[in-house]
Parts: sequence; C-alpha cells; structure tokens
Amino acid sequence: MISPEEFVLPERIGRWVGDRHQAVLITLRSDGSPQSSNVLFAFDGGRFRVSVTADRAKTRNLRRDTRAVLHILGTEFGSYISIGVVAAVGPQSMAPGDAAGVQLLDVYERIRGTPHPDPDEFFRAMVDERRLLLTLSPVSSTSWGLPQ
Repeated sequence: MISPEEFVLPERIGRWVGDRHQAVLITLRSDGSPQSSNVLFAFDGGRFRVSVTADRAKTRNLRRDTRAVLHILGTEFGSYISIGVVAAVGPQSMAPGDAAGVQLLDVYERIRGTPHPDPDEFFRAMVDERRLLLTLSPVSSTSWGLPQ
C-alpha cells in the first residue's frame, strides 16, 4: 500500500471533493466485515476531517484498524469517488475550549460555511458528546463520472 505521504489526489479531484461535505465512511469490524456510517467532512486540500463520538462503532473500528474508505457521491447517481484512507484518531475534547474542541469548531465552521453563533455552547456540547476528530489521509482513489 502506498503511504499517505506518497499519495496526492489529482487537483481536479481535490476541487470536486472540496465542494462536498457528505460521504459514507466504511470501516472494518473486528471480524473483517464492513461497517458504514454517513458522515460530514471538511477537506483541507490534502486530508479529510470528520467529527465523531468516542463510543461509536466507526471510532472503535478505526482505533483497531486505521484503514477505511470514504465514498463520496456526485450529483448524478453514476458519479462518485471512493478514497482509500488511513485514519488518525484525535484526542477527545475533555474541557470546553481545549485544543480538540477548537479543531472540532474549525471543522464545523468549514462544513457550515459560517461561524458558529455561540462557540462557548459548541465547546460544552463537544465535551458532553465525547467528540473527537478523525483525520483521514488518502492512500488511493477510484472514481467514475467526475468532470475532467
């Protein structure tokens, strides 16, 4: 497998992905079978960032096996990209306004396209919900029906 440091998404795909925020994240259960979850993501040009909770199946799966697929649909049913990723599971937000919470706020605002109206309330919710950040680094991709 190619490493995240060696793999770069083609620029045209990066532009296409940058306009989207919804995907299906496919992780591996302990028995090797797939587990899928709908997620919202922010793409920074090289990596995908996803807010998750500490107790969800996808989080447990990625703590055990960092390999996953991020599947992003286009506007036409036949258009998509499936990106093989390696996940880094970040620390859980433990105190309002901690580094993990600040990163989660950045992801939220990138997805929404606007600042959060009450960051203090957001930070408290991140602690209460036991949220943390997944950083997904691409290692492969396959697509169909994307613009050239």
